Amino acid sequence: MIEHSISIRVRYAETDAMNFVYYGNYATYFEVARVELMRYLGLSYRAIEEMGIWMPVVDFHIHYFKPAQYDDEVVIKVKVDEFPSSRMIFKYETFIDGVCINKAETTLVFVNALSKKPQRCPQVLTEKIKAHWHNPIQ
Repeated sequence: MIEHSISIRVRYAETDAMNFVYYGNYATYFEVARVELMRYLGLSYRAIEEMGIWMPVVDFHIHYFKPAQYDDEVVIKVKVDEFPSSRMIFKYETFIDGVCINKAETTLVFVNALSKKPQRCPQVLTEKIKAHWHNPIQ
Protein backbone atom coordinates (compact mmCIF):
# COMPACT_ATOMS: atom_id res chain seq x y z
CA MET A 1 0.00 0.00 0.00
CA ILE A 2 1.11 3.55 -0.67
CA GLU A 3 -0.52 6.60 0.86
CA HIS A 4 -0.13 10.33 1.09
CA SER A 5 -2.09 13.25 2.55
CA ILE A 6 -2.62 16.82 1.43
CA SER A 7 -4.35 19.80 2.96
CA ILE A 8 -6.60 22.20 1.04
CA ARG A 9 -8.32 25.35 2.33
CA VAL A 10 -11.83 25.66 0.87
CA ARG A 11 -12.15 28.83 -1.18
CA TYR A 12 -15.38 30.83 -1.37
CA ALA A 13 -15.65 30.23 -5.14
CA GLU A 14 -15.79 26.45 -4.47
CA THR A 15 -19.01 26.69 -2.47
CA ASP A 16 -22.64 26.65 -3.60
CA ALA A 17 -25.68 28.67 -2.50
CA MET A 18 -25.91 26.55 0.69
CA ASN A 19 -22.32 27.51 1.59
CA PHE A 20 -21.23 23.87 1.08
CA VAL A 21 -18.39 22.78 -1.18
CA TYR A 22 -20.04 22.15 -4.53
CA TYR A 23 -19.97 18.37 -5.04
CA GLY A 24 -18.11 18.56 -8.38
CA ASN A 25 -15.16 20.29 -6.75
CA TYR A 26 -14.22 17.12 -4.90
CA ALA A 27 -13.11 15.60 -8.22
CA THR A 28 -10.59 18.46 -8.48
CA TYR A 29 -9.48 17.99 -4.87
CA PHE A 30 -8.91 14.29 -5.53
CA GLU A 31 -6.94 15.08 -8.68
CA VAL A 32 -4.66 17.32 -6.62
CA ALA A 33 -4.21 14.49 -4.11
CA ARG A 34 -3.37 12.00 -6.91
CA VAL A 35 -0.86 14.36 -8.51
CA GLU A 36 0.83 14.96 -5.16
CA LEU A 37 0.93 11.21 -4.42
CA MET A 38 2.70 10.67 -7.74
CA ARG A 39 5.12 13.51 -6.95
CA TYR A 40 5.73 11.93 -3.52
CA LEU A 41 6.65 8.70 -5.34
CA GLY A 42 9.17 10.67 -7.40
CA LEU A 43 7.37 10.64 -10.74
CA SER A 44 5.16 13.49 -11.91
CA TYR A 45 2.13 13.19 -14.17
CA ARG A 46 4.00 15.40 -16.62
CA ALA A 47 6.86 12.88 -16.77
CA ILE A 48 4.42 10.05 -17.43
CA GLU A 49 2.75 12.05 -20.22
CA GLU A 50 6.17 12.84 -21.71
CA MET A 51 6.72 9.05 -21.89
CA GLY A 52 3.66 8.91 -24.14
CA ILE A 53 1.30 7.53 -21.52
CA TRP A 54 -2.06 8.97 -20.54
CA MET A 55 -3.97 8.16 -17.37
CA PRO A 56 -7.65 8.95 -17.92
CA VAL A 57 -10.22 8.44 -15.17
CA VAL A 58 -12.67 5.71 -16.18
CA ASP A 59 -14.60 5.39 -12.94
CA PHE A 60 -15.40 7.72 -10.02
CA HIS A 61 -17.47 6.98 -6.90
CA ILE A 62 -18.04 9.13 -3.84
CA HIS A 63 -20.08 8.84 -0.67
CA TYR A 64 -20.73 11.99 1.36
CA PHE A 65 -21.22 12.01 5.13
CA LYS A 66 -20.96 15.73 5.95
CA PRO A 67 -20.35 18.89 3.92
CA ALA A 68 -17.25 21.05 3.90
CA GLN A 69 -17.77 24.80 3.94
CA TYR A 70 -15.94 27.97 3.03
CA ASP A 71 -12.60 28.37 4.86
CA ASP A 72 -12.58 24.79 6.20
CA GLU A 73 -9.22 23.10 6.00
CA VAL A 74 -9.78 19.66 4.50
CA VAL A 75 -7.19 16.92 4.66
CA ILE A 76 -7.39 14.40 1.87
CA LYS A 77 -5.76 11.04 2.42
CA VAL A 78 -5.15 9.14 -0.82
CA LYS A 79 -3.98 5.55 -0.98
CA VAL A 80 -3.39 2.78 -3.44
CA ASP A 81 -3.79 -0.63 -1.83
CA GLU A 82 -3.87 -2.76 -4.98
CA PHE A 83 -0.71 -2.97 -7.10
CA PRO A 84 -1.43 -1.40 -10.52
CA SER A 85 -1.68 -3.45 -13.69
CA SER A 86 -3.29 -1.77 -16.69
CA ARG A 87 -5.31 0.28 -14.22
CA MET A 88 -4.62 2.06 -10.96
CA ILE A 89 -7.24 2.49 -8.25
CA PHE A 90 -6.98 5.45 -5.89
CA LYS A 91 -8.99 5.59 -2.65
CA TYR A 92 -9.66 8.84 -0.83
CA GLU A 93 -10.86 9.92 2.58
CA THR A 94 -11.55 13.59 3.28
CA PHE A 95 -11.31 14.89 6.85
CA ILE A 96 -12.11 18.06 8.74
CA ASP A 97 -10.62 18.18 12.24
CA GLY A 98 -10.11 14.41 12.16
CA VAL A 99 -13.73 13.65 11.16
CA CYS A 100 -14.22 11.81 7.87
CA ILE A 101 -16.66 13.77 5.68
CA ASN A 102 -16.51 11.61 2.54
CA LYS A 103 -14.91 8.57 0.95
CA ALA A 104 -14.24 8.17 -2.75
CA GLU A 105 -12.51 6.02 -5.34
CA THR A 106 -11.22 6.67 -8.84
CA THR A 107 -9.97 4.14 -11.37
CA LEU A 108 -7.46 5.32 -13.95
CA VAL A 109 -6.17 3.30 -16.88
CA PHE A 110 -2.82 3.50 -18.60
CA VAL A 111 -3.23 4.39 -22.27
CA ASN A 112 -0.60 4.62 -25.00
CA ALA A 113 -0.93 8.20 -26.29
CA LEU A 114 -0.09 7.21 -29.89
CA SER A 115 -2.20 4.09 -30.30
CA LYS A 116 -4.93 5.18 -27.84
CA LYS A 117 -4.93 1.60 -26.53
CA PRO A 118 -4.64 0.42 -22.93
CA GLN A 119 -1.27 -0.77 -21.73
CA ARG A 120 0.37 -2.09 -18.58
CA CYS A 121 1.63 0.20 -15.87
CA PRO A 122 4.97 1.61 -17.03
CA GLN A 123 8.00 -0.09 -15.48
CA VAL A 124 9.40 3.16 -14.11
CA LEU A 125 6.19 3.74 -12.13
CA THR A 126 6.12 0.12 -10.99
CA GLU A 127 9.64 0.55 -9.60
CA LYS A 128 8.72 3.79 -7.80
CA ILE A 129 5.66 2.15 -6.26
CA LYS A 130 7.65 -0.91 -5.13
CA ALA A 131 10.16 1.38 -3.41
CA HIS A 132 7.36 2.98 -1.34
CA TRP A 133 5.03 -0.01 -0.95
CA HIS A 134 4.28 -1.14 2.59
CA ASN A 135 1.79 -3.53 4.11
CA PRO A 136 -0.68 -1.92 6.51
CA ILE A 137 -0.86 -3.07 10.09
CA GLN A 138 -4.03 -5.12 10.46
